[in-house]
Amino acid sequence: MDLSLNSPTFQKNGLPTAPTVLAGAERREAERSEADRSSVPVKTVADPPATPTPNAEVVADARRRAFTLEYKMRILAQADAAKGMPGGVGALLRREGIYSSHLTSWRREREAGMRQALAPKTRGPKPKLHPQQEELRKLRCENQQLTDALRKAELIIEVQKKVGTLLGWPPPELPEEKA
Repeated sequence: MDLSLNSPTFQKNGLPTAPTVLAGAERREAERSEADRSSVPVKTVADPPATPTPNAEVVADARRRAFTLEYKMRILAQADAAKGMPGGVGALLRREGIYSSHLTSWRREREAGMRQALAPKTRGPKPKLHPQQEELRKLRCENQQLTDALRKAELIIEVQKKVGTLLGWPPPELPEEKA
């Protein structure tokens, strides 16, 4: 029997097809009930080896990839070495399954790390803020939040006034302030 890739036993992609039933020279494939009715002896081709099917289960939660420092440094060294070859960096990116933006951000991190490592370090405990300075910082932060809230409230009031004039509502009476 011919089991070459060009034989009818194989599909176009080179994988074996379902077993073919041969009953004489005039028929290639028999129907299910045809073999029972025929008086011609039927010969069945052996079943092809079962190929494992890939796992089609979808992961419920996508996980963000995390790269170790050693991996980043190794890839950056390979990318720096591949700069001289045409298409070398692209081949590296495809092989590792990463994007060029990864290289860009990793290079920035490497440069920032070098600057930080070379910066002079002060020894001893870090200076603490004076209690009055800490209170001043908190009050300034609170003042900024209240200023932002006031600005938003004034904007809402202005919009309400404009909507009222468009709808023909009379402006509200303002109480007189005593000096």
